[in-house]
Amino acid sequence: MSLTAFAACVMVIAMAGVKITGIVDQLADRTRAGEALAGAVLLGATTSLSGSVLSVTAAWRGNADLALSNALGGIAVQTAFLAIADLVYRRANLEHAAASAANLMQGALLVTLLSIILLGAYAPPVTVFGIHPATFVLLAVYGYGLRLIQQVRDTPLWHPSLTRETREDVPEQAAGPMTTAALWGWFVGLALLLGVSGWALEHAASSLARQTGLQQTTVGLLLTATSTSLPELVTSVAAVRRGALTLAVGGIIGGNAFDTLFTAASDIAYRQGSIYQAMDATLLLWVALSLVMTGALLMGLVRREERGPAGIGFESVAVLMLYATGLALVLGGG
Repeated sequence: MSLTAFAACVMVIAMAGVKITGIVDQLADRTRAGEALAGAVLLGATTSLSGSVLSVTAAWRGNADLALSNALGGIAVQTAFLAIADLVYRRANLEHAAASAANLMQGALLVTLLSIILLGAYAPPVTVFGIHPATFVLLAVYGYGLRLIQQVRDTPLWHPSLTRETREDVPEQAAGPMTTAALWGWFVGLALLLGVSGWALEHAASSLARQTGLQQTTVGLLLTATSTSLPELVTSVAAVRRGALTLAVGGIIGGNAFDTLFTAASDIAYRQGSIYQAMDATLLLWVALSLVMTGALLMGLVRREERGPAGIGFESVAVLMLYATGLALVLGGG
């Protein structure tokens, strides 16, 4: 029953992720927000909603290991998904074609947020109304970072060199037959569907952990984090096929930045003290791995190699190898 429920939730999340990509792409054009910001806020937040609900529910029930591992495990696997999207785009390396100041700013924001989580893990277990100060810092930095992303897009002081393979974020004149109100209606409905799926997935994952005897950290990192990250894989591949490359990259990096807020939300829901103090060595390793993978991706966006090994960027190859190494370390550690 647990496996059936888990599989059903994964299927719903994947199908909803396909549909919402086109909706967000059209909303980016209608609202003139741009694909990078729409990817970070609309696509990133919505595709991460199922994982967010899972982490908060687990934290509220006292399952700190599952809450944290789901939140932090998704960041690494979603970064690896971007390398898979690079495989789909055959004209040039995705890092070359989708380079933009807004995406670079999103990557810098993600590195900052992950570093704050590490600081929270090593900081004294001081809380304010049961909430660690790192949570307040995470929320404030995320909000400020979104403002900087919009400023960089509207008045950039840095531009990537344009080549024949560069795909700029230019709004389409014809943004689909649906009205703006209908687009927002679809967006809200799909967001709710993803949220309910995440709630159900948490119960199935907890049951699987009990029945199989696996540690909740392992279940969170390898099972729920990958499953709740399926919308990011589906939407990034769908965005690449639509030619919305900035949306594809922005959705992954922006979704990763939003995923760091799972830790903040979980800390608020966790009533046994600071959830940062519940981070074990495996989780700390995974945060460090996510930092290195994000750094490799940022170097790829700056370097902008047009073609690399296997038709993808060298940095994408490095990201996949880093993720495989992380999996080996987690599985090897039990």
